[in-house]
Amino acid sequence: MNKMIIPYGRQTILDEDIDAVVNVLKSDYLTQGPCIMEFEDKVAAYHGAKYAVSFANGTAALHAAYYATGISEGDEFITSPISFVATANGGLFLGAKPVFVDIDLETNCIDHEKIENKITEKTKVITPVSLAGYPVDLKSIRAIADRHNCMIIHDAAHAIGSKRDGTFGMEYADMAILSFHPVKHIATGEGGMVLTNSEVLNKRLRLFRTHGITKEMSDMTRFDGAWYYEMQDLGYNYRLSDISAALGISQFNRIDSNIRRRNEIAKQYDDAFEYIEELNAPPSFEYKECENIHSYHLYSLRIKNTTKRKVFFDYLRENGIQAQIHYIPITSQPYYIERFGTRTEDYPNANLYYDTEISIPMFHGMSDLQQEYVIDMIKKYIW
Repeated sequence: MNKMIIPYGRQTILDEDIDAVVNVLKSDYLTQGPCIMEFEDKVAAYHGAKYAVSFANGTAALHAAYYATGISEGDEFITSPISFVATANGGLFLGAKPVFVDIDLETNCIDHEKIENKITEKTKVITPVSLAGYPVDLKSIRAIADRHNCMIIHDAAHAIGSKRDGTFGMEYADMAILSFHPVKHIATGEGGMVLTNSEVLNKRLRLFRTHGITKEMSDMTRFDGAWYYEMQDLGYNYRLSDISAALGISQFNRIDSNIRRRNEIAKQYDDAFEYIEELNAPPSFEYKECENIHSYHLYSLRIKNTTKRKVFFDYLRENGIQAQIHYIPITSQPYYIERFGTRTEDYPNANLYYDTEISIPMFHGMSDLQQEYVIDMIKKYIW
């Protein structure tokens, strides 16, 4: 077999997606049109949320969610060191201080049993991450948050459609954020969304998304006519376009089959690597649509011998398998070290995870032939 080139993740675009975008391009609205509400309503209903607010990207969604909590300079928020930097940056944009809690190596998510030790009178928000699509234990974190009057932002950028005990967890999180980057479960090019059950938070999110401007008469200090609007806070232009929303609607129609396919791929990997002693598979569930769902944004192997990770990574890349590492701990980034004095030794599990993790190809458009090639090359590797 000739060497393949297989990315760790990629979008799948069908003719129906192209048609949906072309229809918008031929319409009267390229932005601020009817596709936005349709997309928001569809995603909200699927996840059991009353409201959904779309954004230009996942980072904008995080920024908006932190804003909606009212967090500001002098406040603190708690999150995991194993995530993309945007998870912490979103609160930092508003002047709040990130406080990190180490991960649980059984789930690779924040260790909820260690959260309470890091809470102070300044703590306003807890931001757990459902890493790689594995649903974090929001129910336990809600109990902690309630004891300390904290809000929860669920960073579900990896976890669209994930479930724990039959629920996405909107009864536990004040807000959940989603990402529609091309390597995610559905693609809008760039895009994000915040889900919430709170009318107050919904209004704040929408205000922040559009320059801090409202056109709602009931919210205005006065009303001069149908043209009138008021800027009531400092917001951003974080709107998603109808072009992106139309692609999202079309893609979202396949969300269940996409997640099902990712679970099939994961099961094939689990079975193939079960007897390779040097590898640990990621946490998993038996796939049941109504109970527990790992939505597998990533398939993260763990290499038991840390000294072999780079050699194995290079071997995969040399053979056309575009493996990746997710993630370099946020606490190891120079900016966070210099500004907040984060120390790697304070997060031993996060650093062990980083030293041993490697993401191999996982995307719902992956063919059986591509997966067979990945499995074959890993099995051929001389440990």
